[in-house]
Amino acid sequence: MTRHLDLLRHGETECGGGFRGSLDDALTVAGWTQMRAATAEAGSWDLVVSSPLRRCADFAIELAAAQGLPLQVEADLRELHFGAWEGRNAGELMHDDAEGLGRFWADPYAFTPPDGEPVADFEARVLGAVERLRRDCVGRRLLLVTHGGVMRLLLARARGLPREHLLQVTVAHGALHRLRLDGLDWREL
Repeated sequence: MTRHLDLLRHGETECGGGFRGSLDDALTVAGWTQMRAATAEAGSWDLVVSSPLRRCADFAIELAAAQGLPLQVEADLRELHFGAWEGRNAGELMHDDAEGLGRFWADPYAFTPPDGEPVADFEARVLGAVERLRRDCVGRRLLLVTHGGVMRLLLARARGLPREHLLQVTVAHGALHRLRLDGLDWREL
């Protein structure tokens, strides 16, 4: 059965860009504005599902309450854990670990940041969550409020990209993307 899944990336956060991973940053005023603008005309969901991290969950709580929708927090939709790279940006890593950063950008499945979560494990976690939602939410239109890494993974799959191209998928703060999942056939709408 075909499922429609809308993906919303959190907006700009107080601590800025870089490898935020499991850090629990709050949204800036601009971040709230980005997310409100993305969802203003999109609606018609039956359920809001959110990562537990504040940069997603705070907005999901507001949106669900405003639209009278149920909210489900799904821990497996949280961002990739970047280990020792958490809280750092690419510029810092180019100075301290240029080789590792280059290997990660070239093929994130082949290189894991020090003490980080392997991308293959991240993929299994996220796809497991999506499969549970597909199974448990038959006939319901879902909005997933989540992170750039989660969205890159799902969009890369929908676009049929090779897995080593995962990080070539661009997802802006507050971006809303729509997917159609029909068995093994995933498509971006």
